[in-house]
Amino acid sequence: MLGWLAATVPFWAAPRAEAVELDTAVLRVDYPSLLPLSRLDLPVPDLGLAGAELATQDNATTGGFLGHRYALHSVTTTPEEAPEAFATLMDQGYRIVVLLAEGPEILALADAAPPDALLLNARETDEALRGEACRANVLHVAPSDQMLTDALAQFLVWKRWTDWALIHGSHPADHALAQAYEMSARRFGARIVEWREFVDTGGARVSDSGHVQVQRQIPVFTQNMARHHVVVAADASDVFAVYLPYQTWEAAPVVGSSGLRPVVWHAAHESWGAIQLQNRFEALAGRPMREEDHLAWLALRAVGEAVVRTNSADPAAIRAYLLGDAFNLAAFKGQPLTFRPWNGQLRQPILLTDGRITVSVSPQDGFLHPLSPLDTLGPDRPESACSAFEETAP
Repeated sequence: MLGWLAATVPFWAAPRAEAVELDTAVLRVDYPSLLPLSRLDLPVPDLGLAGAELATQDNATTGGFLGHRYALHSVTTTPEEAPEAFATLMDQGYRIVVLLAEGPEILALADAAPPDALLLNARETDEALRGEACRANVLHVAPSDQMLTDALAQFLVWKRWTDWALIHGSHPADHALAQAYEMSARRFGARIVEWREFVDTGGARVSDSGHVQVQRQIPVFTQNMARHHVVVAADASDVFAVYLPYQTWEAAPVVGSSGLRPVVWHAAHESWGAIQLQNRFEALAGRPMREEDHLAWLALRAVGEAVVRTNSADPAAIRAYLLGDAFNLAAFKGQPLTFRPWNGQLRQPILLTDGRITVSVSPQDGFLHPLSPLDTLGPDRPESACSAFEETAP
């Protein structure tokens, strides 16, 4: 009887184990960019870093019952100086680093990292990083483009809005996003009835008469489209999508990069206890939680959960636990999150928001998978081109 009781004692009531100290770092790479089209999206100096700070506080609260200590070191840098900043972190002994960076920098830092380092991608959505360019020392907390487009596609198909007019930008990232929507359409039985490209000609992004010009130009641009249920905007460069709602020639919902958007997190989300996370973040940072904040929070909370369960700060032990069957993380999104062991991608629900409320959450009911409904979002294991995880994937 006593043995059964001992087996059911929660971790926070168990005898204190040997103290563990974990020092983590966040490396944010700041890229040259134009100001966003909406002043509501103006950059904040602690973007991502505040989420990491909150996660460190949460880890300290949980790990404090076991005598664990957590510390965080945050660094911001430029793409040119990122290798030196990363090397300095390695020289200082940091071996678990959250990266808020784009694909080229992530790959360069992963290849330069010592063998015992573990990196967590909390920004880049490029599918190649989970596929042919995957690295065994990088786990992806940020969803891939395909996960995001699949999440939206499931909802549109559930609504039977299966005929899409797709408008994409002229930059490479816009084309990649458009290809992800094309893949999602094929995957779930929708069809793209027309493609149009919105060419970025430069010039002033915002002017006093902007709404007047938009009200005249966008209807003309979208005139004579094939019959469609929705307009899907693939505008990774933030050039035109914000202007589409209510301005198209024919009455149709706008989704994708504007209108109804697939996101990891939104300040209006409050289901499954999310309001308490929102409130704690706002008390810490004095502003709403953005996606980068939530992703950095997820990354370090996952690490903290692994430390508590393994009673180890060893990156190899943490990585093995995160990729194993025992790991799951509560993240205020309706179901526990886990990592895909074949490419290091975090499985997670995707919110669909109109900017004011959470309209829906994917995966949608009726989209089934033999392992997890979350694996209906993004390429499944048989489709994966990643080989770096073959030795660790069960």
